[in-house]
Amino acid sequence: MKSNKPSYPYILLFISILSISISSIMIKFSNTPTSVAGMYRLFASVILLLPFVSWKKLRCLEMSKKDWSIVFLAGLFLGLHFLFWMESLVYTSVASSMVILSLQPLFVMIGSYFIFRERVNVVNILCLVIALLGSIVIAWGDFGVSKVALIGDGLSLLGTVFVSAYMLAGQKVSHKIGASLYSVIVFFLGGSVLLIYNLSNHFSLIDYNSSDWIYFFLLALIPTILGQSIINMLLKSLGATTISVGIIGEPVLAIILAYLFLGETITSFQFIGGMMTLLGMGMYFWVKAFNYTTVKYQNQSR
Repeated sequence: MKSNKPSYPYILLFISILSISISSIMIKFSNTPTSVAGMYRLFASVILLLPFVSWKKLRCLEMSKKDWSIVFLAGLFLGLHFLFWMESLVYTSVASSMVILSLQPLFVMIGSYFIFRERVNVVNILCLVIALLGSIVIAWGDFGVSKVALIGDGLSLLGTVFVSAYMLAGQKVSHKIGASLYSVIVFFLGGSVLLIYNLSNHFSLIDYNSSDWIYFFLLALIPTILGQSIINMLLKSLGATTISVGIIGEPVLAIILAYLFLGETITSFQFIGGMMTLLGMGMYFWVKAFNYTTVKYQNQSR
């Protein structure tokens, strides 16, 4: 039994990444405004998670005003992430948007160094530089295709920055608040950000057909409940950096799904840049796993 425990969080991480990778395909299939879809995605997730929240433990939380401020900021960052990233899929391909999203570990690593004082060695930095160069190649290729695609890449990059901040904020308070309650709060706040945006742009909130409402529900169930909420639960045990590095598998799955179901072609720039990004992130994950195994072996030998 003990030997199985270390792998359990990583199995959940794989499930969450697989679930999140489906979201880009679902967004491409729909013609509804992305901000409206994101809003109902988050609000529906709140409703689905409410039965699993232990409200009795709310009074026992040892949360300071600073901690609640961090939770509020996390919800704000999540809403802005969905706003920018989902909108990026209107302008650029799934391949470009998802590979740029895989830069998340770079931003999380930088934030973790300043916030949690996590040590970073030269090899890790080199791996992430390779990944960054890969995304530059992708953006350069889209500039050659159209300026509209480059706008999509920029929106995806902004969405990546905000989701990285969201992950770091979640790790900061993960030891003080339960994952279900945290998810309900930040999903509600994120949905509220999108609600304000939709109202300010005079988007319809109810004039949608039955297939659109099913789409909103599936966005809540698959990439949000089975994806984002599981990630919120894993922040306490794995940390934001490890989870972010694990998310490198998301672009690969999304690109394959886009090729199979959307008929999107993969350009040479996307292929080369994507391979560079995934290579850099993969090397980062391998080095960290190697260092962990070495330290564990040395401790057992003592």
